[in-house]
Amino acid sequence: MIVWINGASGAAVRAVAREVSAVLADSTLFDPRDLLARLPVPPPEGSEPLDLPLWRRLFVETAAALLDEVGGVLVVPLPLYAQERRDHLFGRLASRAIAVHHVRVEADETILHAWAEPVRTETVRVEAAQGDHLATTATRTRPASVNGTAAAARTTAYATALAEWLAADAHPLPADPGGPRPTAEALAGLLASGALPACPIVQTAEPTAETLAAGVLLFDETGRFLLVDPTYKPGWEFPGGVVERGEAPSLAGLREVEEETGIRLRGTLHLLVVDWEPPAPPGFGGMRLLFDGGRLPEAAHASLALPGPELRDWRFVTEEEAAKLLPPVRYARLRWALRARRTGTIAYLERGTPLTD
Repeated sequence: MIVWINGASGAAVRAVAREVSAVLADSTLFDPRDLLARLPVPPPEGSEPLDLPLWRRLFVETAAALLDEVGGVLVVPLPLYAQERRDHLFGRLASRAIAVHHVRVEADETILHAWAEPVRTETVRVEAAQGDHLATTATRTRPASVNGTAAAARTTAYATALAEWLAADAHPLPADPGGPRPTAEALAGLLASGALPACPIVQTAEPTAETLAAGVLLFDETGRFLLVDPTYKPGWEFPGGVVERGEAPSLAGLREVEEETGIRLRGTLHLLVVDWEPPAPPGFGGMRLLFDGGRLPEAAHASLALPGPELRDWRFVTEEEAAKLLPPVRYARLRWALRARRTGTIAYLERGTPLTD
């Protein structure tokens, strides 16, 4: 399992994590910042590791390898404020059957200041010509304080995340005035008592080859269509999912709609789009089908079984609203599906683009 420690201050989060790894038996501290040294190209100035696709892949692979080798509990100190990044990382971990217990350290400014990381001493080599010799200066100190503007931005980002999603996702862990150690002991007590459950993400295994997936467009009386927000990957989606071995794609669409939303569709789905999605590591790509599921009566809206462990939210949207929610390739798929629905045709796409108009 992973204990993911979140919070407004990276220093406070890391201070608690160090103590948790000391207090919690059979635990290993894994600071994701250490992975930056493994990147072949330094990240752009001012960028966050979470924004780098390569870093995210390295994090998941390294975390899984550590748990395979040493087992026990992996303690991860990392502030995480973007919900789409949470969905991506936690979803990838869930696909490896790795449970994530998510906590957030709640502390006021006085405590955060007291828990600031100590001043670090660095050894550097500075050479200057002095006659036939080189004079060398060897040490300097560098405080661990951060730029005030960056700190203020993180505080604002944390407050926004707390209001929008983090409060519901991460278990609150009040910072003990006595310091990180008693705070860590309180966290260990929560785990031991079972009061800190794992995040409820459906553990769908990662594909090992190309997949065939079936999505379904469901419309309301005004012509808007249903989109859902998965908890296990970033971005909004059409209801649907991967076609199982030996399953007809249209039946897979019906099954996935019922599993995800609780709605049992009657009749036959009509194919609108066939789209080939190329592999984009770590994904394998494959064929993506989009079906017309018809109009849902208003009474069916009340029976939508959301949110749940797999889907966080749902909404009926217009094409213009979908452009702001869907990733570009899914939005392109949607546009051609709506056109095919109007003209009574089927669109064949590759990478979201038709081979013929």
